Amino acid sequence: MTERQSAEGKREKDRPWLMRTYAGHSTAEASNELYRRNLAKGQTGLSVAFDLPTQTGYDSDHVLARGEVGRVGVPVAHLGDMRRLLQDIPLEQMNTSMTINATAMWLLALYQVVAEEQGADVTRLQGTTQNDIVKEYLSRGTHVFPPGPSLRLTTDMIAYTVSHIPKWNPINICSYHLQEAGATPVQEIAYAMSTAIAVLDAVRDSGQVPADKFGDVVARISFFVNAGVRFVEEMCKMRAFGRIWDRVTRERYGIEDPKQRRFRYGVQVNSLGLTEAQPENNVQRIVLEMLAVTLSKDARARAVQLPAWNEALGLPRPWDQQWSLRMQQVLAYESDLLEYEDIFEGSHVVEAKVAQLVEASLAEMERIQEMGGAMAAVESGYLKSQLVSSHAERRARIESGQERIVGVNIFETTEPNPLTADLDTAIQTVDPAVEARVIASLQNWRDTRYQPPFNHPRPCKALEKLKEAAKGTANLMEATLECARAGVTTGEWAGALREVFGEFRAPTGVSSAPVAVPAEEGSAMADVRRRVDLTAKDMGVGKLRFLVGKPGLDGHSNGAEQIAVRARDAGFEVVYQGIRLTPEQIVDAALEEDVHAVGLSILSGSHAQLVPDVLERLRVAGATDIPVIAGGIIPNGDAEQLRAAGVAAVFTPKDFDITGIIGRIVDEIRKANKLDPLEVPA
Repeated sequence: MTERQSAEGKREKDRPWLMRTYAGHSTAEASNELYRRNLAKGQTGLSVAFDLPTQTGYDSDHVLARGEVGRVGVPVAHLGDMRRLLQDIPLEQMNTSMTINATAMWLLALYQVVAEEQGADVTRLQGTTQNDIVKEYLSRGTHVFPPGPSLRLTTDMIAYTVSHIPKWNPINICSYHLQEAGATPVQEIAYAMSTAIAVLDAVRDSGQVPADKFGDVVARISFFVNAGVRFVEEMCKMRAFGRIWDRVTRERYGIEDPKQRRFRYGVQVNSLGLTEAQPENNVQRIVLEMLAVTLSKDARARAVQLPAWNEALGLPRPWDQQWSLRMQQVLAYESDLLEYEDIFEGSHVVEAKVAQLVEASLAEMERIQEMGGAMAAVESGYLKSQLVSSHAERRARIESGQERIVGVNIFETTEPNPLTADLDTAIQTVDPAVEARVIASLQNWRDTRYQPPFNHPRPCKALEKLKEAAKGTANLMEATLECARAGVTTGEWAGALREVFGEFRAPTGVSSAPVAVPAEEGSAMADVRRRVDLTAKDMGVGKLRFLVGKPGLDGHSNGAEQIAVRARDAGFEVVYQGIRLTPEQIVDAALEEDVHAVGLSILSGSHAQLVPDVLERLRVAGATDIPVIAGGIIPNGDAEQLRAAGVAAVFTPKDFDITGIIGRIVDEIRKANKLDPLEVPA
């Protein structure tokens, strides 16, 4: 930002960006205590993490919610939960970011009603709902409804907030998860911009916003991006984002006011790039990634949230989150960064890189428009297959050593780490009893919501109105607000819309992904292919069959997809039905497809309940000769318990050699079928 002169003639520092910590867990009460503690430490905005049942429109007692309640965020099932979550936090003075997509309208309605109860002027509320459903289909997996109805929910929210909550950002076009799903900088820019075009076209064509007010819509569109460790390229990416956004809003939508065309973005730096091996190295990774979005004044983030050094190990503790907050504060308040103009202005290196990114991104955007736009490219599977392919190529570069990661595939020797000497205390654990308490509280709400002190009207009338509105063309926000005031639950609201809109299973992108690691003579992949073929022959089957399963609500499917693609390339017949399956469905599929191994991928922490359930169902079915392999963010103690329960092997983020993992799966199939081990060629 520009250097300014104060009244005394001294140079005045720019105002720092909003500093947030993405937080929420266990219960609304526990999260409220955490928020107030973080605000007291100097955090300047809230960033609310919701648990997976809340994100996917289920109540905590739904069968799919088992093991997921309060794990990756806070459960909010109704107005009472939202009241407790925000107790003693003055919403009129707060800037709140809510990471919520499929159920964004519902959570915003709850937030607005609580603000009204506080006596706040709703027109002064500031914050953001993520509300980007496209990236959910592509990467994060918390979508619920098909693309058409999902885009309608987004459109209705934007039209409502522009009129009623004008300082609110109703959507955060989110390329963050695209990078974690394998997107290159060009794909990240192109897919995010194509999403923004789809949303703005839908709002314009809905007729809900007068043409002379459309600039207000464009001005409230914000973006949420990822910053990786290649911080020069990432900084150039942000400059390219800004140039393309300025061009799109001016040329496609005729926005003349440069303030309304400004590219506004917040950032969370890369979490899935953090390593379990030598996790102390994550501190410098986080700092470098933060510099990518703060060093350049012309491409500086408006809000920054940083992960904690130990996120690859499990749930960070309050102290770990404080450490990440202090990184931002040292940069903003101790350094001289905010005293200068853009320090990269005039750099021919930066300019050339930005121009290259702009040109390539515009070409990819044009390709997507020729397909019919972002929604059509989602439904055809094009976008997903491109991401799966990019991710597979990156994994292959890491495994070959072409892409180096300190502590993982280079400089692997290390001194004992005092930070992780006691792994049980190096992360925060969620009390398993929390789920039962949350479910009991939910049942109590259902039983007493009509009684004092709440006296909510019966929810059935509000839900019927919601369904009627969904069948027609009315804006759904008013009916949703009525549901919130009537004490409706998250599962009831989403369930009513499921009845009208149906559900959507996004393309997996696995079958169309090209080969990433060819089985060249003498390579590790060639050896694994040989072992797969020999084992199939020894067992008298045409092909080994491997089921990759995603039990529960965890939608982080990147790892499962990469295992599925590599197993396919190694000669397996792969059964992969996508995300959000119950243990019962997974076991039924394993038996029906007569598979020889089952791989379960879970990153949300629900492995302790869901994996033993699969094992028990296979045992009851008499299929104990099918080895079960588990992968995900699984602490050491949990891994030992899973192995004791009968899991054949456990893999965590430190196990980056996917070809080696496939080889281990072959070994476990041979062991389970009492076949002699195969000799490894010298």
